[in-house]
Amino acid sequence: MNEFMKIAITEARYGINHKHGGPFGCVIVKDGKIVAKAHNEVVRRKDATNHAEIRAIQRASKKLRNFDLSECELYVTGKPCPMCRAAIMWAKISKVYYGCDYDDAREIGFAEEHGNSQNEYVEVPLEIEACREVYDEYKNGAHTLY
Repeated sequence: MNEFMKIAITEARYGINHKHGGPFGCVIVKDGKIVAKAHNEVVRRKDATNHAEIRAIQRASKKLRNFDLSECELYVTGKPCPMCRAAIMWAKISKVYYGCDYDDAREIGFAEEHGNSQNEYVEVPLEIEACREVYDEYKNGAHTLY
């Protein structure tokens, strides 16, 4: 068994055994060494964004002192949901290895491919000009783009 996936599985089991959340564990690796590991803590922290991948990305960014994780690879027990996929792309992680897929997740009650919520939300533009002023302030200043 792949050593990094084995650690991701151990993380997932820890989370399950401690009632932290779903069976999701994640490991981020750079140059063959573990930079960060995490498990799902949605239930424990009462926060829908506390997926294993998000937590691992946060820890890796903190440890490496960089938002650019393009030299890293990610190992996770389940195929990343849309939120985690977006975070992985924003972090520029180069490769993702996953165990179970969306069909496997669905069999245990998770709808990872589109989120677990049956609720839709409505998007309504508001105070566009005021918000554009803030954007212009940013655009006209000296900032690091990401």
